[in-house]
Amino acid sequence: MAQTKSQIQSLLNEADTAPRHRFGQNFMIDQNLVRTVAVAGNIANGDCLIEVGPGTGTLTEELLASPAAKVVAVEIDRDLSKLLRSRFADNQRFTLIEGDALSGKHELNADLLLQLKSPPIKLIANLPYNIASPLVIELLLAGVEMLVFTVQKEVADRLRAPAGGDAYGPLSVMVQMLADVELLRTLPPQAFWPAPKIDSALVRLTRRDRLGIVANDFSRFVHQIFSFRRKTLRKSLSMSNYNDELLLQKSGLNGQQRPEEFTPEEFWKMFQLQNQAGL
Repeated sequence: MAQTKSQIQSLLNEADTAPRHRFGQNFMIDQNLVRTVAVAGNIANGDCLIEVGPGTGTLTEELLASPAAKVVAVEIDRDLSKLLRSRFADNQRFTLIEGDALSGKHELNADLLLQLKSPPIKLIANLPYNIASPLVIELLLAGVEMLVFTVQKEVADRLRAPAGGDAYGPLSVMVQMLADVELLRTLPPQAFWPAPKIDSALVRLTRRDRLGIVANDFSRFVHQIFSFRRKTLRKSLSMSNYNDELLLQKSGLNGQQRPEEFTPEEFWKMFQLQNQAGL
């Protein structure tokens, strides 16, 4: 049974703690939503479920109720880690990693990385808002096959944004080249406590990697071009020290358009061409 708001408050009081803004803590209090998030993960026997930001363990309970699924929870808050250990220490299918899921901007926690070596792996989480974007990318690059998570609606919009849209950027390109993106539903602030000031969304990413071993190189290429997003593509390529004349000639792309107007597939085409013959 998912925890109510009063139950979460009681658990926090017992742990002598409160929601911490610096950790992006907003606790899910809609019991139906907790179940919806778990169900969206299509949990199967043998799955290893990663939960980042488990908080008081309301979603954790729901995940552990799934038969034969192992749950690895990653919690940075020491008070909440202590609470989680007291609640789930006797469950042999529960593992707690105390610390940040990211050890750097583009690097996963070493203990978490070890857990990712035994697929099938899925992320199912109410993600802390302050680390969602970089964490999603790093987990996809690490081979996680499905990610089901709640996040700010504006981040969800960026994940699935089409070329030319205001929300479109490097995150859109990378995620869409690594996964199929689904926005399952929009969530009102009242689904959480404390209530955020913006809407949230439930997102599912199903890994479909089209980048392979050059994913990190492609990411650098995309970020470099987008760093001049208000310039034309020709100017962006030139300022990034690429041979803009030859690259545009071979790609057939319009150098007078801005970087934000090109699809993920067109970025991939440019990247492949610039890797050939040292372009």
